[in-house]
Amino acid sequence: MRDFNQLLQEVRLIAKTAGEFIREEAGKLRNEDIKSKGLHNYVTYVDHTAERMIVEKLQKLLPEAGFIVEEETISKKGEVYNWVVDPLDGTTNYIHSIPVYSVSIALMKEKEVILGVVYEVNLDECFWAAKGKGAFLNGKPIQVSKAATLGDSLLATGFPYFDYSLMDKYMDLFVWSLQNTHGVRRLGSAAVDLAYVACGRFEGFFEYSLSPWDVAAGSLIVKEAGGIVSDFSRKDNYIFGKEIVATNRLIFQELIAKVESVFG
Repeated sequence: MRDFNQLLQEVRLIAKTAGEFIREEAGKLRNEDIKSKGLHNYVTYVDHTAERMIVEKLQKLLPEAGFIVEEETISKKGEVYNWVVDPLDGTTNYIHSIPVYSVSIALMKEKEVILGVVYEVNLDECFWAAKGKGAFLNGKPIQVSKAATLGDSLLATGFPYFDYSLMDKYMDLFVWSLQNTHGVRRLGSAAVDLAYVACGRFEGFFEYSLSPWDVAAGSLIVKEAGGIVSDFSRKDNYIFGKEIVATNRLIFQELIAKVESVFG
């Protein structure tokens, strides 16, 4: 692999370039530009164009790498390295002009994420991390919060948009969280939720029915910022397992115990 620091710098530039395109197109969407991929799952030409831009540039950076991408603009799989890309995390926010959406790019080496970049377009905030190198926001080191209890915590979550099989259990956890924390926020971009846990704006985040491109980059950023990430069973199957809990180190045991009691 080429120089890792240079690679990370170039990935950040790619994310920002895609973000600039997304920002330029905001407000130009017409109803006929919005297509449905399934129940409550939408896509636009902006998603497709941004993904093609990102894929084309990443291919030049690391020709041997494959891709795991949301919009399926490429189907190449790598034997060792794979990029995991969400060109526009928060499409529903985007088409409704709600200013919370992001570009998420991660690099996996076999089953492990080794690089992650989340670029929040509207605030021009670029979060990034590399394995063993710490986490950063616009060049400054970040850490998870130091809140010691759920009672002192603000949480984030997301609601499933097509898989309602666990909805009753999920609502039990949601209501309990409202009653036992400072509150629960729903921003509409899992990548941003994870980035905000990493920099201490949220103490924790939980969600199910997620895809790898939603969480790959953000999960590494949380871990490199000193946080803990797991699936609902305290295991490491959160990239492909469709469920995730991410917290600072101090509230993890308290939150995961409640999650296990609800979903176990």
